[in-house]
Amino acid sequence: MKRVLMNIRKKTMREKMYLIIPLIVCVLFLFLFLNGYTSKKGKIEKVGLLVSGTVSDQVWGTKGYKGLLNIHTKLDVDVFYKESIDSYTVTERAVKEFEAKGVNLIFGHGSDFVQYFNILSSKYPSIHFVSLNGREPSTKENTTNIKFENYPMGFFGGMVAGHMTKSNTVGIIGSFEWQEEVKGFEDGVNYVNKNAKVIKKFVNDWDDREKAKNLLEDEINQNVDIVYPVGDGFNVEIVERIKEKGLHAIGYISDQSNIGKYTVLTSTVQDIPKIYEQTATAFNEGKLQSGNHTCGMKEATIYLGKFSPNVDKDFIKALKKDVEQYKKTGKLPNEE
Repeated sequence: MKRVLMNIRKKTMREKMYLIIPLIVCVLFLFLFLNGYTSKKGKIEKVGLLVSGTVSDQVWGTKGYKGLLNIHTKLDVDVFYKESIDSYTVTERAVKEFEAKGVNLIFGHGSDFVQYFNILSSKYPSIHFVSLNGREPSTKENTTNIKFENYPMGFFGGMVAGHMTKSNTVGIIGSFEWQEEVKGFEDGVNYVNKNAKVIKKFVNDWDDREKAKNLLEDEINQNVDIVYPVGDGFNVEIVERIKEKGLHAIGYISDQSNIGKYTVLTSTVQDIPKIYEQTATAFNEGKLQSGNHTCGMKEATIYLGKFSPNVDKDFIKALKKDVEQYKKTGKLPNEE
């Protein structure tokens, strides 16, 4: 009888084990799967950057490169970049290379990339394309265009120039007439100094340094004592030349006080690395929206750089108050 009972118990135990083992395997599989899923970094895989010029220009391209390095550091992903991407054909070739490397987020660092990305996006639906300062709207589901609000930064830079000019003649050397910061700068100068004259000359190119230097000489001959060089490919050389002449400048894109703290009265700074990091993080979290977006001084992605000791402290204090008021209300001093 005991033997019969023992056999029954053994049989029952075996039957329970047959049920328990698959259950344990199932639970273990779910644990490993969920653990692997939650340890993933998110949507981002690898990131690419396309630059129309070079990443060593100390201004625009360098800022984009620093943004790419920020993404690499903060999100721990592989990053790649390509320089001299200045046409649709070259852009398409670069995108194809990036796709082969597993890139699924590409930044186009410049105003022309938005039109290229609107075409390429349908060919590469697994990639999200982000253009910076595109002049045309972003139109596809996997494209995003981020534009800086450049008029206000130009306006506040112009206020500094209008206040500080001794000759009442201020110069702008722009890349193109359509640049919003050019109009903003002129209006800022005239807001604080009704007697000031603003001389505007345009290179009609982002990088033509020789032409920019020739235009600078023309402006100096017209008694200009402060210059705003609004071109990322030539503004460093222009500021250095202005320093040699003992004149003053308003820096552009980067804080250029390091060139000469007595030369550079302040700078209109665009925090491109911050924009890139925020954009990549949003994409990684599945929060990056397609379409067109703006950012500027209200979001602290544009700000005024260090002030020269030449600029009086009372004026700086009043200017900072105007900037804070603009951030709160969206109204510039001449709009109140």
